[in-house]
Amino acid sequence: MRSSLAPGIRLITSFSRDSWYRGFTLFLTFLFYTSYHLSRKPISIVKSELHKNCSTLIRPPNLNGTDNETWCDWAPFDQDNYQTLFGAVDNSFLVAYAIGMFFSGIFGERVPLRYYLTTGMLLSGLFTCLFGLGFYWNIHSIWYYAFVQAMNGLVQTTGWPAVVACIGNWFGKGKRGFIMGVWNSHTSVGNILGSLIAGIFVSSAWGMSFIVPGIIIASTGILCFFFLQEDNEKEPLLQNSSSSEEIFSSPGLSNSISSESTEEHTEAISFCGALRIPGVMEFSLCLLFAKLVSYTFLYWLPLYISNVAHFDPKEAGDMSTLFDVGGIVGGVVAGLVSDQTGGRASTCCVMLIVAAPMLFLYNHIGQYSLATTIGMLLVCGALVNGPYALITTAVSADLGTHESLSGNSRALSTVTAIIDGTGSIGAALGPLLAGVISPTGWNNVFFMLITADILALQYLSHMYKEGAIPVDCVQ
Repeated sequence: MRSSLAPGIRLITSFSRDSWYRGFTLFLTFLFYTSYHLSRKPISIVKSELHKNCSTLIRPPNLNGTDNETWCDWAPFDQDNYQTLFGAVDNSFLVAYAIGMFFSGIFGERVPLRYYLTTGMLLSGLFTCLFGLGFYWNIHSIWYYAFVQAMNGLVQTTGWPAVVACIGNWFGKGKRGFIMGVWNSHTSVGNILGSLIAGIFVSSAWGMSFIVPGIIIASTGILCFFFLQEDNEKEPLLQNSSSSEEIFSSPGLSNSISSESTEEHTEAISFCGALRIPGVMEFSLCLLFAKLVSYTFLYWLPLYISNVAHFDPKEAGDMSTLFDVGGIVGGVVAGLVSDQTGGRASTCCVMLIVAAPMLFLYNHIGQYSLATTIGMLLVCGALVNGPYALITTAVSADLGTHESLSGNSRALSTVTAIIDGTGSIGAALGPLLAGVISPTGWNNVFFMLITADILALQYLSHMYKEGAIPVDCVQ
């Protein structure tokens, strides 16, 4: 008697080659951008080790020097202006990232994505390791750390436009928000893993908090070189679609692929042409303020928890990961709701409205108890990162494949770079302002964050008033 296929084998064979290809590429791009964020996170964990309260520690008897207040700090961050220096290091990365992002999308449309991502991850691994080697080489120059961070910021711009271009055209708009919301959790997963890895070494040898993530992102760069299939090379694979691909596509997508196979769209869109797409400027400016809030938390939350709740550096780093856990939930919920309602902008508006009072409450009652801290971090993470995640993924993909482009999918990388590049200006301003304002009190920092949240909401409200919201993003 001939036996039937085992259930597992039946499940595996029910998916076509094209479905497996899409799923594998989705997994790879998730892994790649997880490593990008994993390598960015250590600086926020290490700050509380570079400058801490030495009066609570026992000074080794054989230690040279006479300053009892800063003997345990790492120069040059042992001075009273240490918060300004931290802000300068953060902004060396973020300003370079913001400037480079505007050019990255243009390169991403003209250079093979596999080589582009591989080079970016290898160089990012190099500069991340160089920051950590400052510990072992006993480097105490602010210029060294600022330069390394600036170079790292430039090479990290290779990541976002490239990974979005890899997957943006694969999903119908009806389910794009949910799928990309789940996929975009790589940002929070990378932050969590970066925090945990950096926390392992921060109190013993903080240099390893950078070197290990640097090795990880360099390794994923090698993986990218051998396994990433580029968009323009996959056309033959996509001609034999089956119904089992619905998990990764939709009828609208199948039709778009068919039409794209019959039409040649070899000319990449210009920067000015991308700006003229309805909604690009408005969502870009909204993201500027939304990302300002998110990145201020990314770079300053562990130090805030350490200063206000009096946790040690490792505990503060571990606690800060709850903000990113909330961010995962917020991104998925935002994508799912926007798919069901058809309203990308309205979903962002609701979350931004609720975020402002939650930020106020977190600053005033968030440290009353451990349970309150955990709950407020989860809620604030969801509300802050939800709109940010939705705009950088589903909204960018919607606008990059807007009907005004007549099927020219090569605009996606440039549109993504413009939106995220504008957002990155806010990402640079947030930590810089936090470094300047925090010496006057954390209350003022949160006032700045709430103001930015309201300004982000204002740009979306202005779009409603002017009727500038594209149909695909809102109706």
